[in-house]
Formats: sequence, structure tokens, C-alpha cells
Amino acid sequence: MHVIFRTLLILLKARRRRRTSPWEAAEITLRALPTDVDILMHINNGQYFSLFDLGRYDMMVRSGLWAGAKKRGWHPVVQAEQITFRKSVNFWTKFQIYTKFIGVDDRCFYIEHRVVVDGEIYVRAHVAGRLIGKNGPVSNEEILKMAAETGHPAPENFQVSEELRAWRQDFALPASRKPAPHIGF
Repeated sequence: MHVIFRTLLILLKARRRRRTSPWEAAEITLRALPTDVDILMHINNGQYFSLFDLGRYDMMVRSGLWAGAKKRGWHPVVQAEQITFRKSVNFWTKFQIYTKFIGVDDRCFYIEHRVVVDGEIYVRAHVAGRLIGKNGPVSNEEILKMAAETGHPAPENFQVSEELRAWRQDFALPASRKPAPHIGF
């Protein structure tokens, strides 16, 4: 909720911006605000995932996927995230977040986010997500069909890399309906 005003602003702006495809990088420009930084005056590591939500909202609205999902009663959820930091984004620095769908596997769709300052990558993250409907998770086939219906047929061989597939599988917790006992930590 700490980025709620930015979220509302991004959603309003996205409706007026150029339409885009989810298969190309969408870009938003932000500035590192006091609510983003920690005591060291750089964006706090935990804050990045909230800022990446803004990139996903922008891309989904501009591509028409937001309206298509909403019409079907679907909503997005994150299944797994990984992030790599290269340089710090300091207080009041202007930066861009690039957001792009990069592939699917048998269960999830994958999005890459990049934080860029003056043309240089500072942070990169991968997010594995799903859409959830009234009857549970929506299949990637249904999602890609919806994307095609909104004018964005998926590129050929839209499979995620083996490295990302292995990452998600190696670090996944059991499904929510299966037990996940906390033993031996």
C-alpha cells in the first residue's frame, strides 16, 4: 500500500500513453523518493518489488491485457521472484523500469524487469506469475489466447529459458493445498 498513490498515477497515465505489446519492453520513468530509500539513502532492496508492480501495471494496461483479464474475472499473482543488484539507485535519482514478458513454462509466465540509470542496468529481476480466476489458476494457453484476442499473438517458441525454469522449480514451495511443514530450519 505504500505505493498506492504512484499506482493510481501509473494506471491513469497508462491509459493515455501509446499502446504497446506485452512482447516488447514497456518503460516507465520514476525518481527515487524518500519513501523508497533506506538509511543509506539508496532504494531499499525490498522496495524494488513494489516498484516493479508499477511496471507490470503500466505494461498490462497499455497492452490491453489488464482489460482482458478483468473482463474474465482474472487477477495476477506472483509465484516466485529473483533479483540481482549491480549498483545502488540513490535518493532523488531518475531511473527507468523496463518490463517485458519473456516466456512461459508449464505453469507460469515470466516477466523481466530492469532498472536502468543513464542507459546502464543497475538491477535486474525475474518474476514468475500466474493469473487466477474464479476456479483457480488460469492456464497459459488461456492467457496466450486472451493476448491474441487483444491483438498480441505470442511470438513463436515463447518458452522461458531452461535456467529460469530450473530456478523456479528448484526453489518452489509445495502447492498451497499440500502440506509444507516447518522442520529442521
